[in-house]
Amino acid sequence: MKIGIIINTNEPETVWNAFRFGTTSLLMEHEVKVFLLGKGVESENIQDEKFNVQEQIGLFVEHKGQIFACGTCLKLRQMKGSEVCPISTMHDMLHIVEESDRILVFG
Repeated sequence: MKIGIIINTNEPETVWNAFRFGTTSLLMEHEVKVFLLGKGVESENIQDEKFNVQEQIGLFVEHKGQIFACGTCLKLRQMKGSEVCPISTMHDMLHIVEESDRILVFG
């Protein structure tokens, strides 16, 4: 199954759970793509003692999950894309939605 996840929050527990679900899905041999939108583009920078978001992002990428970050949302925050979260567009999000069997929205 192809799963698309849209993260539109920087709330640590929600982002942590989204990536945990994504990694679990990858381990069950599903294809998973994440699109970071709005405050979600801040996911890579979340620091929280209880919810280690960076660890979950690392596991997700390690298991071949793909992450895309809204370029406009990054620009509004004076941020840049990264190797893990490259700059993407709404067209990229549309392709993820179109090709996915299931879409989950966190945030």
